[in-house]
Parts: sequence; C-alpha cells; structure tokens
Amino acid sequence: AGSGKTTIGQAVTRSLGVPFVDADSLHSTANLAKMAAGHALDDHDREPWLVAVRDTLAATDAVVIACSALRHRYRDVLRAAGGVVFVFLDLDPMRATERTERRAGHFMGPTMVAGQFATLERPDGELDVLTIDATDEVEVVVHHVLCALGAVGDRSHDQGLNT
Repeated sequence: AGSGKTTIGQAVTRSLGVPFVDADSLHSTANLAKMAAGHALDDHDREPWLVAVRDTLAATDAVVIACSALRHRYRDVLRAAGGVVFVFLDLDPMRATERTERRAGHFMGPTMVAGQFATLERPDGELDVLTIDATDEVEVVVHHVLCALGAVGDRSHDQGLNT
C-alpha cells in the first residue's frame, strides 16, 4: 500500500497502449471487507486472488497489473502465466504510511502498511524483477520502468530481462 502501483501502472499503460488491471478489483468481497476492517489477509485468503491475477495475466498478450505480490511464492504463482516481468516499487514504510494517510476512501488504510512490510520478501536476486525507486516523481518512475522494459531509448541495458 502506498507504493504507487496504481498511479505508475496506469501511466505505463498509457505509454504502452496496453490494458491496465488493478488486482484489488480481483479480490473477493470478503477479502476487501477484511482489509477495510484493518485485518491482514492470510495465504488462504490470497490463494484464489492470486489465481485470478495469474489467469488475467495468462488471458492476454500484454497487460499491466497493479498487484502486491509480497512473497516469493506469490510471484511464483504469477510467473506460471508465462512471460511475466515484475516491477518492484521500492520505498520505506514511513513513506508508504504517509502516502496512505493522504488518500481518502481506500480500503487499505495506513494501519495496514506495517503488516505489508512484515510480509514482504524483497525480490533481491529475482531476474524477472525490476527494482525501481518509488520515491521519485511519477514521470521519473515511469521513465525508468519504460527504459527497463526497452519501450524507450537504448535497449542495451535490458539484457536478460524476461519480457
């Protein structure tokens, strides 16, 4: 929560001309209610959601999905769709909390941020993950994402990227 997944994802899709899906829209009503009440989801809650995200990825040639795939095994479920590239929007818990405090009406409040960071397994060493500093301005973050994907500029830096 608060990393900028939706904002960055929507901006990237505008540049690439591909569909955007907010994975939050794939949660069950029960999951949304649980999070809105300030309770973290467990793996049992997340399982059908991850399958829905994976199926959405597999159903199209190109899509950007804003998704909190916090653990390595969650990313492995999504990798099963084939050809998936992850963008890890990296920021600290304090900044994420500040951002969630500023938004109104979202089910994921600032009290949930600490739990997400406790659950997070950083994707260090995962070759299909682009780590981007999420504290930069939106335009800068989007530019870094597009460059890393080879969508703009010199493609020589994206060797080994699974696109």
